[in-house]
Amino acid sequence: MLNEFKEFAMRGNVVDMAVGIVIGAAFGTIVKSFVGDILMPPIGLLLGNVDFSNLFAVVKEGATAGPYASLEAAKAAGAVTVNYGVFVNTVISFLIVALAVFLVIKSLNSLQRQQEVKDEAPPEPPKQEQLLTEIRDLLKEN
Repeated sequence: MLNEFKEFAMRGNVVDMAVGIVIGAAFGTIVKSFVGDILMPPIGLLLGNVDFSNLFAVVKEGATAGPYASLEAAKAAGAVTVNYGVFVNTVISFLIVALAVFLVIKSLNSLQRQQEVKDEAPPEPPKQEQLLTEIRDLLKEN
C-alpha cells in the first residue's frame, strides 16, 4: 500500500497539481494585498474617505453599546456584525484572480491553436510520388 501511494504521489500530474496549488496560494496573497493595500484605498478616497474593510452593519450589539468606530471595536465588544465591506474586498479579489486566470488560459489556448495549425500542415509526399510528379510534369512540357 505504501508503494502504491508513493507511485501515486510521484506521478507527474500530482506533482504539477501541488506546484499549481502552492503558486495559486502565493498568488492569492499577492492579490489580497493588491486589493486591500493598493486598489481599495484610492477607491475609498474617491467615495469620501470610505475604508471598505470597516464597512459593517450591527445585527446585535455587544457587551458595550454602539456605535462602534471600527469593525475591530465591534468585535471586541462582542457585537454580531455583517461585514459587507470585507465581502466587497473579497469579491474584487476574486474578480482580479478570475481575470488573471482568464488571460493565462486565453494565451495558452492561443498557443495551442497555433501548434494545431502547424501540426495540420500536409506531410511531404513520399519519394516515389515526388518522382512520378516530376515525370508527369516533364511529359506535359514535351
